[in-house]
Amino acid sequence: MKVTSESQLRELYGFPSGRASKKSLFALDPHAKNFIHQSPFLVLATYNASGKMDNSPRGGKPGFVKILDDKHILIPDSKGNNRLDSLVNIVENGRVGLFFMLPGIDETLRINGSAEIRTDKHFLDQFTQEQNPPKTCLMIEIEEMFLHCAKALMRSQLWSIESQIARDTFPTMGRMLKDQLNGPEEVESHEDMVKRYQKDL
Repeated sequence: MKVTSESQLRELYGFPSGRASKKSLFALDPHAKNFIHQSPFLVLATYNASGKMDNSPRGGKPGFVKILDDKHILIPDSKGNNRLDSLVNIVENGRVGLFFMLPGIDETLRINGSAEIRTDKHFLDQFTQEQNPPKTCLMIEIEEMFLHCAKALMRSQLWSIESQIARDTFPTMGRMLKDQLNGPEEVESHEDMVKRYQKDL
């Protein structure tokens, strides 16, 4: 049976209760600010005017996301591959979802809201310490924020040493792209890729 309505879902799952039904907040509290301040990694979800979706990883040293006030944060658009998928989606739609993670912590932080691409000097000046300062940053207005429980990361054992995959047992990015695109380039080793990327972090 294909599930096609919320009522069918509720028959299967019921309704949230207790803390799960009450945890959505509409602005940052001290715990969310602490989470963002210590987080070195997030996933940015966007979609364009026609509904095409994208998820993009963003990372930096802890504190790379700046908190402006209880309703606004700044995310630097660090140097990438210039596909600009997320930025084009924001220009067209302006809706975003954020998923913050902390190494070693199974709980996560989710934020939903709207985004603007900004080039204001007083915003960009907050990222001048970066090796490659961003050309733009994203100002996120928070509409919903909540902590997410630990179950998914506990099931995956994401932070467990035993779960780590040995680098030399997995295809390099160069190998995978060569197989996918069949381009003329030689297969780049993982070591060479890391050296090249170090210049662009």
